[in-house]
Amino acid sequence: MKMSRATWAFLAAFSFVPLGHAVAATCGNSSAGFETWKREYASEAKARGAGAAGIAALMTTSYAQPTINADRGQKSFRLSLEEFLAKRGGPAIVSRGRVLKRSNAALFASIEQRFGVPPGPLLAIWGMETGFGRTRGNQNALSAVATLAYDCRRTEFFTDQLDAALKLVDRGLMSASSRGSMHGEVGHTQFLPKNILLFANGSLDDADNALVATANFLKSHGWRPHAGYQPGEPNFAAIQAWNAASVYQRAIALMGRQIDSGGVANLD
Repeated sequence: MKMSRATWAFLAAFSFVPLGHAVAATCGNSSAGFETWKREYASEAKARGAGAAGIAALMTTSYAQPTINADRGQKSFRLSLEEFLAKRGGPAIVSRGRVLKRSNAALFASIEQRFGVPPGPLLAIWGMETGFGRTRGNQNALSAVATLAYDCRRTEFFTDQLDAALKLVDRGLMSASSRGSMHGEVGHTQFLPKNILLFANGSLDDADNALVATANFLKSHGWRPHAGYQPGEPNFAAIQAWNAASVYQRAIALMGRQIDSGGVANLD
C-alpha cells in the first residue's frame, strides 16, 4: 500500500462533523409500508439539511430483506472465543497481519505516531472485517441503511446513519449504487455512514485511508498511547466501542497482541 496525499494530510489534521436527528416517519416490520415511509422520511430529511442528490438517492432505495435476515441472525457472536476464531480464520489473520505490518512499516509508524494506536489491533480489525479488503460486501449500502432506519428494531440508531449517508451522497462520497455489507458498512474496515463523516478523510475503499480512519476512531474513543489493550487494560474500552459483541472484542485484542508481539501465532 502506498500512502496517498490525502492520507498524509489527514495524519496531520482531522475534524469532527456533528449530527442530530428527530425520528417521526412511521417505522414498520415488513416491506409493505416502505415506500410510504420513504416519502415521509424524505420530507423530514430535507428539513434536516439533506440536499437534492441525497434525497434522489434515497428514493431509489428498496426494502432489503437480506439485511433484515442478517440483522436477526447474527449467530456467530454467540460462539465461544475458540469457536469464533476458528470460524473467522484467526490464525490466518495473524499470519497475514504480520506480513502486512512488515511491508507497510512506514504507514503504521506514521499512524502510531499520530494516533498512538499500534499496528496489531488495526490489522486484526482489517482482517476480521473484510479479510484485508478481499470481501467488502455486495449489498446496496444505501438500501441496507434505509431498511434498518425504517425497521422498528433500531430505528433511532439507523435514522442517524441514514441522515449521514444522505450527507455523504450530497458530498459525492457515496452514491445510490455504493456497495457494502448487510448493515450498510463500507470500505476496508467497514464503517457505517456516520463514522465516515466523523472519522474518515476520503474514500474507505482506499486501504490507507481506512486504516487511518480506524485509528482515529479508536483514539476518539479513549485510546491511550503505550497502554495495554487486552481485557481489563485501558485501551480495551476503545475496542469495545468498535463492536458490541464480547467475543469479537476479545478476538481483536488477542489477534492484535499476536500480530504486535511477532511470536508464535498461538491464539490461546
